[in-house]
Amino acid sequence: MSDRRDQQLHFRVSKPELERIRNKMESSGILSIGSYLRKMALDGYCLHLDLPQLRRMAYLLQMCSNNLNQYAKVANENGRVYAADMEDLRARLDELISIGKQILSRLAEL
Repeated sequence: MSDRRDQQLHFRVSKPELERIRNKMESSGILSIGSYLRKMALDGYCLHLDLPQLRRMAYLLQMCSNNLNQYAKVANENGRVYAADMEDLRARLDELISIGKQILSRLAEL
């Protein structure tokens, strides 16, 4: 592989984008913008996380929160809760824990 850098790339950025690039460059300790851009283009990476489990988890969290508030209200009014309600809430929480573990394992693979 030749070490000669005889090829050029040109692209335009806005002023705010240039400022962000320079700030990131300075925080990484690289003094040359060309060196920084080359390093990021060759060794950097961008992440696009599409985790449908997050949507399911957010939905279940909302449902559990709503149900828990209703159970607390009933418990305060009647002084008791129903076992079936508690089992339903427990099943949803178990599913949330499972989804959370799946998400963490997928993130650990990155």
